Amino acid sequence: MSTTTPAQPDFAPASLAASTPAAIAPPAVPPTAPRRSRPPARDGRIAGQPAFVLHSYPHKETSLIVDVFTREYGRIALVAKGAKRPHSQLRGVLQTFQPLQAGWTGKSELRILTGAEWVGGMLPLEKTALLCGFYLNELLVKLLARDDPHPVLFDHYVATLNQLAHNEPPPIVLRKFERALLKETGVAADLTRCTGTRQAVEAGQVYVVDPERGPRPARASDAWPKITGKTLLDMEREDYLDVATQAQSKLLMRFLLAHQLGGATLNTRQILIDLMQL
Repeated sequence: MSTTTPAQPDFAPASLAASTPAAIAPPAVPPTAPRRSRPPARDGRIAGQPAFVLHSYPHKETSLIVDVFTREYGRIALVAKGAKRPHSQLRGVLQTFQPLQAGWTGKSELRILTGAEWVGGMLPLEKTALLCGFYLNELLVKLLARDDPHPVLFDHYVATLNQLAHNEPPPIVLRKFERALLKETGVAADLTRCTGTRQAVEAGQVYVVDPERGPRPARASDAWPKITGKTLLDMEREDYLDVATQAQSKLLMRFLLAHQLGGATLNTRQILIDLMQL
């Protein structure tokens, strides 16, 4: 039986595929979030773990490598043996945006999927919400290190999918998730205090946000996005009702994410920008 090297296709709106995670230089301030503990695995076997498929790609002739986001173990890679066979039970289960109970075995970076069961209870994503879901998945693939648990972020991901499925405004939903992602990965500064001086951000002043340190008063020579203090304070308390806050937070988050991605392009974001200017 011949084998083939797994391809690394781009993310696309029709199907989510793999993309090589960008190298991300760790910021100096704030420090990287401490590694979280996870439940002990007996003999490397895990069962019944809440999980979502982020993307998958072919492995050998009949299998898939599936990148999943789990609640207690973070992002992990699993080999789904035989999942490409026409009568495989896994074929219809390993779908994006569907809550699963997953099990696996192994302690290496590439583990073996032993079972996956659809849990249900969530509405499907459609149209713009579906594109937004692919965008969330691409962010997680490119910004989350493997085997680094983020249970709070997992819960936020579930809530975000539900909000999108119930037609809540995508720009607001995405900004909240982007901010939560940066917080949970330890690279989000406090937007209520100036870096260095620790003085309180004032609503009527104009600032820039250093991606590695935080807000400071804007200078005329700054090329970074200039943001009002009100927008920064609104973002910190997750209040995006103001139209100006929505517009400025979009520019700021695009800038901060680009820094963390090392300049790598987010394919799904570009599609969303082209379609809806999100």
